[in-house]
Amino acid sequence: MQTFEKANDLIRRFKGERYTRGFGVLPQAGGAAAALGKRAVLVRDAFPGSETHVETIAGSLAAAGVELAGILAGAAPNAPREDLARITEGFQELRPGVIVSFGGGSTIDAAKAAEVLRTLGGSIEDYFGAGLVTKAHRPLTPHLAIQTAASSAAHLTKYSNITDRATGQKKLIVDEAIVPQRAIFDYGVTLTCPRALTADGALDGLSHCLEVYLGAVGKAHYDAMREVAGAAIPLILEYLPRAIQAPGDREAREALGLATDLGGYAIMLGGTNGAHLTSFSLIDILSHGRACAMLNPYYTVFFAPAAEEPLRHVAGMFGAPSHLEGRKLGVAVAEALMAFEAGIGFPTRLRDVPGFTQGHISRALAAAKDPQLRMKLENMPVPLRAEMVDEYMGPILEAAASGRLELIRNVR
Repeated sequence: MQTFEKANDLIRRFKGERYTRGFGVLPQAGGAAAALGKRAVLVRDAFPGSETHVETIAGSLAAAGVELAGILAGAAPNAPREDLARITEGFQELRPGVIVSFGGGSTIDAAKAAEVLRTLGGSIEDYFGAGLVTKAHRPLTPHLAIQTAASSAAHLTKYSNITDRATGQKKLIVDEAIVPQRAIFDYGVTLTCPRALTADGALDGLSHCLEVYLGAVGKAHYDAMREVAGAAIPLILEYLPRAIQAPGDREAREALGLATDLGGYAIMLGGTNGAHLTSFSLIDILSHGRACAMLNPYYTVFFAPAAEEPLRHVAGMFGAPSHLEGRKLGVAVAEALMAFEAGIGFPTRLRDVPGFTQGHISRALAAAKDPQLRMKLENMPVPLRAEMVDEYMGPILEAAASGRLELIRNVR
């Protein structure tokens, strides 16, 4: 339980009194919302058992003196633009004084972006990138985000991922202005979470920690990120297999909640990079967490010469050889990652994913050159410029397709 204590201490450092988490905390939603406004609109996901939770939220709002002006359906996976437009229209009609979102990352992200469009106007394209909402200098409606899945930590962060299903491409808003003012996560809601979603979410949290940690070398947040990764990754490695085997295991569910919350802390300390960037081009064949998990071993080999210190730390967590150097160390960690993923039933090469084609690689390479996603290239432990993408990212993706780590070309 020492790791649980460390994780809780880090989350308190991150969010203080603005974040309520644990088992049985959902009835506190009303008080949290009342501190932000008196007229609420609820954006909610629908899943088995969700009606009971929505009734709890609505009852707590009423008890706290908060008017519930309306309830809107949440977003489909990856927050499609069509759902964003519908939720934006709902906000325009209902005029909330406080937004309450209840759902996974997609619904919370859509609520964030919908409020940006309601208040600032324009097209969502105007806000993709970093800091463009803040530049508008107009306050957004306060937001209480209630998380339902141990995964993206959207309830705690400055990110909103939105997908254009016509092109199969995801893009993101990165802005402190869209961080929810208050957040709640009742871990009891996750007890009925399906096994596949449990695994996808946990590996998304691991990806947050791994990518930010490897990219933190030489930066001011390195020591903090070492603490976060050192607390979060072991929780996922130990408790994800337990949660898959026994979904009702409360200790495992708490561990994954803590670990993925720390993943949120990680992406507020620093940015994700290669695997997340490529995952945005695979939304038609893979869930976000699964795509990141599959890609991280291959990017790890590419990053290894520039990230030896954190990789040795990570190798120790996996029980992999930590005395190696450079690319050999990266290969050892990559193989350990792939073995863990295979052990929970994940594919480890893109070729084994139904629907995968060479066109996905072409799409990913094109997206990596898009200026709106430039921050992901710049966050890499080995930063790439757009003109370097084909030469270096191309072989990474070919390796990910085939499972052949030897195809990856390191920058010299």
